[in-house]
Amino acid sequence: MSIQRFLFNGSALVGWGLAVAAIAIGYTLYGWPGVILGFTIIVFWLLLQFSRALRVMRAAATNPVAVVESALMAHTRIERGMKMLQVLRETKSLGRRLPHASPGAQESWEWLDRGGDALVVDFLRGRCVAATLVRAASAAEAPPPQAPQVLE
Repeated sequence: MSIQRFLFNGSALVGWGLAVAAIAIGYTLYGWPGVILGFTIIVFWLLLQFSRALRVMRAAATNPVAVVESALMAHTRIERGMKMLQVLRETKSLGRRLPHASPGAQESWEWLDRGGDALVVDFLRGRCVAATLVRAASAAEAPPPQAPQVLE
């Protein structure tokens, strides 16, 4: 596991621990000005996170709801443990919430592509627990086409 993944995608406990450490080190080294510096760094970090979330939401808002270019390609990029914001970044679209969640999940979201394939992502406590690709009916399974009727 990379250090970037640990720091940026880790638990909230890691973030709070780093915040307390910044304030404690600031106070130890510089007194009250160090506490203000530590607090300023924490606020700056929160603003960066907020800006990142807004950027993802703005990009998703420009695309049609629950539509992806290719459900298969989106399925290959979705990993277990990803947060909803990361899934939105990969699909580049807001999903459609399904009325009934899959077993073992709190909520399920769906994205469709032009070919009729669907990507269903299940979430438990805000993290992806499963991603399923549902293929559209193939030509072999589809009923045979009806002969055109000639109107006289």
